[in-house]
Amino acid sequence: MISRTACSGSADNANEPSDTAATGEAAAGDMASETTTVVDANTATAEQLAGTEGVTPELAEAIVAGQPYASVTDLNAKLLETLSQDEAANVLVNVFVPVNLNTGTEEEIRLIPGMTDKMVHEFEEYRPYADMGVFDREIGKNDDEAEVARFRNYVTL
Repeated sequence: MISRTACSGSADNANEPSDTAATGEAAAGDMASETTTVVDANTATAEQLAGTEGVTPELAEAIVAGQPYASVTDLNAKLLETLSQDEAANVLVNVFVPVNLNTGTEEEIRLIPGMTDKMVHEFEEYRPYADMGVFDREIGKNDDEAEVARFRNYVTL
């Protein structure tokens, strides 16, 4: 079971796991046997980041030094300074900057773990999103409830 905290939530609940189990594909491979929390790279402390899979204390300090990030592409660029593409993708499973559903670029959407070409198209097709209920309904046409909940961990309005 994967327990996630939406990185688009407030800093007060950034460490509280949600009740949602994710079953979709992920950039880091099979996450079904892991319990992870998605933390917002803009609000996380070095201590929180260092406790995250794939993040060394040195990388945690570098991420904090780069705060705030305008987008996940900026965070990814920071990660690629010291990590391979695959290592950076693995970190983004757990450390992310939420993508705005209405204004996020295709490049930002593609950085969402487990994103496919079809889902990039679906995310863009339903713009503008009036609220997260619209996102749930429209994206839910293509994916099950657990996968929609997993995607919600990486997006905001």
